This record gives sequence, structure tokens and C-alpha cells, in this order.
Amino acid sequence: MRALVIDDSRTMRRIVSAALEELGFTTLQAGDGQQALDLLESGEEVDLACIDWNMPVMDGLTFVTRVRANSAWRDITLMMVTTESEHGQIVRALAAGAHEYLIKPFTPDAIRDKLDLLGLIPAEEHV
Repeated sequence: MRALVIDDSRTMRRIVSAALEELGFTTLQAGDGQQALDLLESGEEVDLACIDWNMPVMDGLTFVTRVRANSAWRDITLMMVTTESEHGQIVRALAAGAHEYLIKPFTPDAIRDKLDLLGLIPAEEHV
């Protein structure tokens, strides 16, 4: 499975990517929502996008909205991975089309648990 990690922090992209790769994902990275959209428009296929909310150029909520507006990307699972912890923000992201919401800081187990809920953990990873 392929995952796109979208965050303006290079360090956070590495942390999320490492956790996903440990679970068997191949990862791509983008520094903001526009870079991520450009990757998708260039034909990159991904199964999962992990999206920060606060980024320059295009924020995570706008990215989610744009992805959901394009039927070609309807099968991409979208998970917000952000410091935005206010209930209203979570509701907005889920209403816009995000499937799951993970608040930073998090543990690798938290990512695993969210992906397990979404049915994205390969059977051999269940122990």
C-alpha cells in the first residue's frame, strides 16, 4: 500500500513516514496541500493520505475538500494528523471527508490503531 504524508515539518514527515513504513507502507511526502495535489494530478496513486492541518500554500482542510471534490480520488483514505484538538475542528475535518483524525503528539501504536480501525493494516501485521 502507498501513503502520502503531507506536513510542512520535514521532521514530522519523517516520523509519520517511518511509522507507516514499519507497517509495510511505501511512502511519498509533500510539504503542503498544493504539493500533494500536484503529486496526485501527476498520476501518483496512493491508498492513504496523512494530512497536517496548518500548512502554508494550502492547508489540510482545503486539501481534503479538493480531494473529495474529485471522483478519481474517492478511494483515497484521508487521515488528519495534526495538533488541532478542538472538537469543532475535528467535526469540520470529518464533515469535509476525512475518515479519521489523529492528534499530535502521538505514538506509533496510535497510528497503527487508527489504521487498523480503517482496515488498512495487512493481515500479517495482526499479532
